[in-house]
Amino acid sequence: MTTATAFWVESPGVGVLRTEEVPDPRAGEVLVRTAFTGISRGTESTVFRGEVPRGEHERMRAPFQEGDFPDTVKYGYLNVGVVESGPPELRGLAVFTLYPHQSAFVVPESAVQVIPDGVPARRAVLAGAVETAVNVLWDAAPLVGDRITVVGAGMIGCAVARLAQAIPGVDVVVVDVDRSKARVCELLGVSYAHPEDAPFERDIVVEASGSEAGLQSALESAATEGEIVVASWYGDRPVRLELGGDFHSQRLTIRSSQVGMISPRRRGSRRSSDRLALALRLLRDPAFDALLTGDSSWRDLPGVMAAVADGSAPGLCHTIDWRDAG
Repeated sequence: MTTATAFWVESPGVGVLRTEEVPDPRAGEVLVRTAFTGISRGTESTVFRGEVPRGEHERMRAPFQEGDFPDTVKYGYLNVGVVESGPPELRGLAVFTLYPHQSAFVVPESAVQVIPDGVPARRAVLAGAVETAVNVLWDAAPLVGDRITVVGAGMIGCAVARLAQAIPGVDVVVVDVDRSKARVCELLGVSYAHPEDAPFERDIVVEASGSEAGLQSALESAATEGEIVVASWYGDRPVRLELGGDFHSQRLTIRSSQVGMISPRRRGSRRSSDRLALALRLLRDPAFDALLTGDSSWRDLPGVMAAVADGSAPGLCHTIDWRDAG
């Protein structure tokens, strides 16, 4: 048995560290020692605040979640570590796993994805965000020369923008109310605009702000017969839209994108493991380091999670360092 430390959401707004016993791996399993985890600001904040809608309790389960909504849960899915025990071909390798915040754990060997050479361990926690961005772009299907707006310069929005800007001839603009995000956009090689300066006549608008105002702004930015791809998840918050005006005359389309299922455009030829492997390869791009805006010890995780959830700790991806955990 191995002793590990794990983070649990004990009640809305309250997180605690608990000591747990981890069994020895059996045939076909691996023991992973965690190096870094990442906080998914949007989803984990919603979970931490207790805002997961009743109808989404099952669909919102993380792959290795323990506990059930709305009660005490161990939640998270951005984990980078090293295989300590398991098949010889995996031992000692750095891997990404959709596992919660915990210092060591055992999972089936099929649940770990080997991190390719050229991707630092801390950057690899962004695999979940980049995988989501890949799915968003599969849904949006941008073409050469498209005018693309991304509303919301969070982890997902920034990842979408960075991947989209590599398409020849595209014009990518990220719209966000926080003017300090202009620097991040510069590092990612894309343009920034405040909502009051947002461009119009956009072929594709990706909404990733998680706000009602952001979704309305996305509608107003689209060109005739343009498409708004909604990557945000609003939890149990109602969202009101103004669908009068030229919404119908412009023949606008609003569609959702959700990482829990492969985009229909690729469902027949890609598995989730293929999509995650692609995301990890894309993270060889050092520009993604711009999304790593904070780092803390595992000892501080309860306070850090509370600050992220209430908005008092701004930034993009906040990583948790577990390398000295028992």
